[in-house]
Formats: sequence, C-alpha cells, structure tokens
Amino acid sequence: MSNPFFEPLADTGIPDFPAIRFEHYREAFDRGFEQQREEVHAIASNPEAATFANTLEALENSGSLLTRVEDVFWNLTSSDTNDELQALECEIAPQASAHRSGIYANVQLYARVRAVREVEESLSPEQEQLLEETLRTFIRAGAELTDAQRSRVSAITEQLAVLCTRFGQNVLKDNNDYALILHSQDELAGLPDYVLEMGRDEARARGMNDAYVFTLSRSSITPFLQYADNPALREEIYRAYSSCGTRSVDNRPLIREIVALRSERAALLGFASHADFMLDDRMAKTAVAVRELLDKVWQPCQEQVSKEAVALAECAGLASEHELVPWDWWYYTEKLRQERFDLDPDEIKQYFKLENVRDGVFEVANKLYGIVFRERADLPLYHPDVQAYEATEADGTLIGYFLFDFYMRSSKRSGAWMSEFRAQSYNGQRAAPVIVNCCNFPKSEPCLLGVDEVRTLFHEFGHGLHGLLSNVRYASLGGTNVKQDFVELPSQIMEHWAMEPEVLKSYARHVQTDAPIPDALISKLKASEQFNQGFATTEYLAACYLDLAWHSDPDAGARDVEEFEAQALQDIGKTPLIDPRYKGTYFQHIFSGDHYSAGYYVYIWAQVLDADGFEAFKERGLFDPATASAFRTQILERGGTVDPMTLYRAFRGRDPEVTPLLKNRGLL
Repeated sequence: MSNPFFEPLADTGIPDFPAIRFEHYREAFDRGFEQQREEVHAIASNPEAATFANTLEALENSGSLLTRVEDVFWNLTSSDTNDELQALECEIAPQASAHRSGIYANVQLYARVRAVREVEESLSPEQEQLLEETLRTFIRAGAELTDAQRSRVSAITEQLAVLCTRFGQNVLKDNNDYALILHSQDELAGLPDYVLEMGRDEARARGMNDAYVFTLSRSSITPFLQYADNPALREEIYRAYSSCGTRSVDNRPLIREIVALRSERAALLGFASHADFMLDDRMAKTAVAVRELLDKVWQPCQEQVSKEAVALAECAGLASEHELVPWDWWYYTEKLRQERFDLDPDEIKQYFKLENVRDGVFEVANKLYGIVFRERADLPLYHPDVQAYEATEADGTLIGYFLFDFYMRSSKRSGAWMSEFRAQSYNGQRAAPVIVNCCNFPKSEPCLLGVDEVRTLFHEFGHGLHGLLSNVRYASLGGTNVKQDFVELPSQIMEHWAMEPEVLKSYARHVQTDAPIPDALISKLKASEQFNQGFATTEYLAACYLDLAWHSDPDAGARDVEEFEAQALQDIGKTPLIDPRYKGTYFQHIFSGDHYSAGYYVYIWAQVLDADGFEAFKERGLFDPATASAFRTQILERGGTVDPMTLYRAFRGRDPEVTPLLKNRGLL
C-alpha cells in the first residue's frame, strides 16, 4: 500500500485517515526531514543576492511534507494515542527538535535573512512582520552565539523535547491507572442521577455491569466532589488527583531536569531566567509586569475567599473555617449554592444537551459573522466519535472545515484544546483551514453538560474561529500563531455569549420536552455567576504564581519539588484550604512543552482584554454587525501579522481597562 502522506492531499485538506498505517509515519518523517534539509540548503547556498522571495518566502514554503505528517501525528498523539504511537513519539520528539534547531542555527541561512532586511525592497506590512518574526526566531535559537554555545542550546532544546514528552505521557498513564470503583448505596449517597448515570456508563465501558466508576477527568471528579456525601471517598479521589504524576510514575525528577535545562538555555541566550526568556516574546515583556497584574487581582481575591470560607464553615456547621479541608470545599460550596440560589444540578443539565449547545454556538457564529455550518458525514475521520462540518460564508463561499471530538477516552489526554490539521494560508491560492476542537465530555446518551462544560465548548470554539477565519498570506502568521498572552482573547470572549439570556433562550432547550429554558432558571444562573469566584480565582492564580516561581529562580532545578512549591505558595500567603489548580507533577501546560511555560498567566492577561472587549458588544448590541465585523477583521482574521495591542486598539478604539475583569469576578 502506498504511503498516503506521499499522495496529493484532498481538496478539503482533510487527511485520508483510514489509509494511514502506523508504519507510514516513520517513513514520512524521514522523507520530510530530508526534503526540508535539501530545501534549506538550497536557500542558504543560493548564489543570487538575498531577496524576500528567494529567502523568506522560500523558507516559509519549505517542509510541506513534514508539515503534513506532523499535523496528523502530533494531533493524534494527543487525541487518539496508543502504545506504538507513544513509543514513536519519544523517538520523533527529539529528532523534530534537532531538525528545527538545525534550520535556525544555520549561520549561512541567518546571514541571508539579515541581508533581506538591509535590501531596499518594497515589502507589505505582513511581509515585514514575517521578516521580523523570522529574525527573532533565529536569535532566540542562538544564531548570534558562538558555535559551542549554539550547539549547547540545540542540545538542550532537543533534550527538553524528550523530557516534556515523557512528562505528558506519565500524566496520561497516572490518570488512566486510577479509578474509584463503587458498588453500595452508602458509597453513592448524595450523587444526583446524571452523576450516577455517568459513573454507570464509565463502568460499562470498562466491562463492569454492577459498578459505578469515577475517574480523574474534570468531568468526573468535579461532580463527585460536589455531591458525594461520603467524606472519605471525597478525600480519596481528591488526593488521587492532587498526587497525579507521583503514583504509578514519578514526574518530580523530570521537573527538576526540565527547569534546570530551561534555566541553562536562558543564561546562554543572555537572559536572567527562563521567565525572562519566554516573556521577551510576549505582550507582557517582563515578569514584573505579570506579577503586577497577578497581585492586583490576588489581594481582593483573598478578601473574597476569606468571606467564602466563613460562609462554608457555617453551612457545614463547623466552629471555624479553619476546620475545612480542601476536598470539602466543592461539597459545601454546592450545598450553599443550592441554598442561596435554589439551583438543582439535575434540572440545569436537562437544558444543556450536547447537540443543542453545539448548535447554539453555531448560531452565535452565524449571527456574528454570517458563517453557516453544514455536517459532512462523507469525510474521512480519525475516530468514530469525531463529527465534521463544512463552514461557508453566507453567500456559500467555502471558509474551511471544522471537526469536533467531544468525548473522553483513555487514548486522549485530559483537558480541552483546539488544533488544526491544515493551517489557512494564501500563497498562490487559498488553503482552507481544517480545525479541530477536542473536549473530554463523558460519553452518554443523551450527553448532558454542566454550565462549566458549556463554557468550555464555547471557549474552544472561540479558538476554532481564530483558526477558521484566519485571512493571511503566510501560514506561520495565521490563526492562533500570535503572542501567547493574546491567543486566549478570541476563546474567552466567546464564553460571554454562552450565558447571555438572549442566547440561552435560543439553544438551551429541555432534553425531553424541547421547551426553552425558563426565565426563572436563567435569573438564578445569572445571579450565581459571581458565586465562589474567590475560590476559582485563587486556585488559578496560585498555579500562575507556581509557574513563575519555577521559571524565575535560576536554581529551582536543584530544589525538592514539594518543598519548593510549598515555599512559593507560602510566599503569596495562600490559604491552606485551597490548592492550586495544578501542582507541578501534573502541570501539563508548563511541563509538557515550552509553549505555556512561564505563561499560565496568559488566561488572566487575556481576561482583561476579553472582559473589556465584550463591553463593546454590551454597549452596542450582542450581535451588532459593525462591532462583530470589527472583531472579525481586526482580531480573528489578522493572526500574528500585526502587533496584538495595535490590533486590540483598532477594534476597541483605546487601550483595555482592568475594571470589567474585576467586576465580572465580583472583586471590586
């Protein structure tokens, strides 16, 4: 059988998944590496004077085969992996890192790129941006270092690729190795029907017909902690979650090695710490600026969380809030929520059938941007659970393709994310993007979502729109290829529409009667939006501070992991009642790759933008055509072709203000 990666790609851009066999990956990677090496050599050794076309555009267009196989391989190692793929992933990760390092450590190629800047050539703004970003990439890869230093930077980056891959695989293994298996009614006391059904479905999927199984997936552990009356079981599953990465595996040595190597690389590149190195290429620029924002939110947040703790202690009948323990916070919070707002979790979920929420987010996109989504059951897909849609403009013009992979499974890593199987570009002809949204909702029939899961779906769809509506020439500048602290703006602003009464009335319909969600229930949901925000903000910010601590201290790699994190949390005065959202041993954002390292703060940074930006829609109308058009053309379509704050000002007409964020979180 011929290798499908060597065959022409279908016009849709969707890979021929059914034709791909495991052995095709290795063969395609080897040929892809070799082809791009030859292309880069030809660019670097070109005897003609360097121009934008024969250097920058040629480099941008190189490696097309490698990109094709990488787009499939790295997506599937996250969403549908197996032992063979994981073993190959450990081989490919360092090779891919070394290959990239070889390109950006090429002194001859770097000289040609620099020469383009010195040529008086008329370039478009997007071409100017590509030139500047390419130069920055070379410099950050060590192009201006000595040969020995550059070689060491490349070796470190290659080693980090191996360690980060192992870290992520360890988290997946530890998650999959744990299951809370229950049988008796005493063990199940307090759990509402939808949680019981979820536990029963998970047990059946594991071949256990007389049991209920709960896992460390957020969609499983969170409702268990909220409703299970048995405190010992709440403690057991909570401790299992918070010790992930230390049970069947041990990620602590990996953390120390990753942190030490990142610190060494930063020093070689002239930075005081890995945080300084990463932030130099973000909107925030400095760790001081990040800490200023975190501190600005942390102080009012701690005042709010103290009030919440007192209220929970009263609800639990405790003499003092100091008698609370972390695994009880969710439970008594839910009791208090029901007491204050009369919210029945079973009743709420009846209005959030997965298919209705999906159609609701489609309708929002249609009202804002005129996009029409049509299901395509004829397209090849990588898993039976995946759904495919064709996205067009109102006039029928093709935009791209959108894949949904909603359900949790053991072959998929935890969390939710957006990715792409083909990026949008326009280089001779338009390449339509192929976008995928992955979630981890429990697979059941019907699949009913909680409010947080509804927001997750809207959030990831916002990322998806960023990739889908990209309208740039060069793929490396398109879609979500923006500064890391800007990338969450399109996703987080999308969340705001999910709970707007006008939008809820259109998609939140009862699973049995199809009746729209009643106004009384909408009022309760709106009234409870700021409830428990002290807790939610504290667990998130604590993880942000941990991330900065690991990557600001050059000597952190020599420290004991638990002691280091305990000290970092003590330094900010964190209450012992609330753990950070992630501890180091399962903090995949920062240790499964470089992308979010020293960057977990980006969600709160972008929340300043999304809260302020959504005010424009509230002022002018949720679906005001002019405001929606401005957001599409100035934010979603432009990718990384322009400085992000310049784009935001073009949309909003001014700099963002922090007040709407504090107001939304009830922290004013």
